[in-house]
Amino acid sequence: MPTTSRDDPRLRQAIPTVAGLVLAVLLLGAQGCGDDRPLAPWHTLALTEEFTADMAGEQVHTLRDYLDLEERLFRQLDEQVVQKTPIGPEYALVRYSRGSAASPSRWPRDWNRTFELDADAPIGGVLLLHGMSDSPYSLCALGETLNRAGYLVLGLRLPGHGTAPSGLTSVTWQDMAAAVRLAMTHLADKLGDKPLHLIGYSTGGSLGLDVALDAIEDGARVVPASLVLVSPAIRVHPASALARFKDALSVLPGLGDLAYLAVMSEFDPFNYNSFATNAGAQVHALTRDVDRRIRTLVQEPATARGFPPVLAFKSTVDATVTTEAIVDDLLKRLPAHRNELVLFDINRHAAIASSLLVADPAPLTDRLMAEASLPFAVTFVTNESSRSANVVARHKAPFSPQASSARPLGLAWPSGVVSLSHVALAFPPDDPLYGSGPADSDDRLFLGDMALRGERGLVRIPADWLLRQRYNPFYPYLEARILQWLKARSES
Repeated sequence: MPTTSRDDPRLRQAIPTVAGLVLAVLLLGAQGCGDDRPLAPWHTLALTEEFTADMAGEQVHTLRDYLDLEERLFRQLDEQVVQKTPIGPEYALVRYSRGSAASPSRWPRDWNRTFELDADAPIGGVLLLHGMSDSPYSLCALGETLNRAGYLVLGLRLPGHGTAPSGLTSVTWQDMAAAVRLAMTHLADKLGDKPLHLIGYSTGGSLGLDVALDAIEDGARVVPASLVLVSPAIRVHPASALARFKDALSVLPGLGDLAYLAVMSEFDPFNYNSFATNAGAQVHALTRDVDRRIRTLVQEPATARGFPPVLAFKSTVDATVTTEAIVDDLLKRLPAHRNELVLFDINRHAAIASSLLVADPAPLTDRLMAEASLPFAVTFVTNESSRSANVVARHKAPFSPQASSARPLGLAWPSGVVSLSHVALAFPPDDPLYGSGPADSDDRLFLGDMALRGERGLVRIPADWLLRQRYNPFYPYLEARILQWLKARSES
């Protein structure tokens, strides 16, 4: 039998892979392989009409080509999934059943698809980029407001999204970035010399940074006039790097379930509840690549000055991304006096004992509001006092040791809400799906503030899913700040 020397280069090359697989197996043993829910057709279906980066410049030259492909993709989804999914009580909360209250067909518009809101004489353009496992619905309320203000708005459906969770088992971040470049070119052609802004939510924020870096590095004719980042994915946990090893194991017989970090019933019409392992790996790879390129960019100050100004919105508590990443890995590195971070505090008036908190974000926010070396502005939205649910905005200019003012916003924390969340910032209180109360329509599912109480196991939707804050009570302030920001950056 042949032997392998310890110095054999093949062995040295294999060690990192084997070590990664061992770590992945250990990770699986620590966290489990998810629940016992079997994979449904929408978890395993391979949709062949999805856009990939290889198609750009070949089959797909323009956004019109992309939309034609998207039309074929949704037709394939309908034929292979929706038409084959039964109707009945067992499927009452399955988005792929036409009889379900969760079906996107219940809505006047299917917000899973790319949408464009035209303007007769646009004052500028805005490209909206949603997050991982999300859909264009996440920024549609903001898009409609911007369109009424005179902007040409494009809400892009990123590849792998809006269809079935299986779409995220094979997509790459390069596929998504290629689609973003098509959208940018489309808007630039329509706008001429008018400013083009980019708004990215969660992973869409990283993609926004990626396309801005592309424009700077390649000398593109259109560099975004500004970036607005909402709950941006700047850095994810290092353990997410192991997702690619777990995903590699999923192709082995009997290990198909490893293609998902979580498998849930698909009751949300515009967001996947199941999360593909590959999706985590792609976010990790994208954020690493963006981080590397920003490090390189700032080594050339003259080039870095061409990077668009950034306005970032973040909840101080966020189970997905950290405030430290936005501060240390992004805003501290960018040119001074051009960028701003808006932080939403926890509810300091809520009837919750500090001993119940896993971690209070106060030490970090206190440091940011007192640190005189920060090259960017900070606005802190917090209670006017511990005895009041009303909130104020405390603004601190770049390189300032303290806030210069505390402006009342005329807004307050709703009763029982102790914080925002990663997923809440972009949704207004009157959002018909995630808002503070059900919309007028009785035939559509409502997933917002239901405040259900009773015995566990009674409701089909998991309790921890319902507990997460889904809308932003301070959305009017976020919306107003974005409008002010775009106007100022368009005029500068």
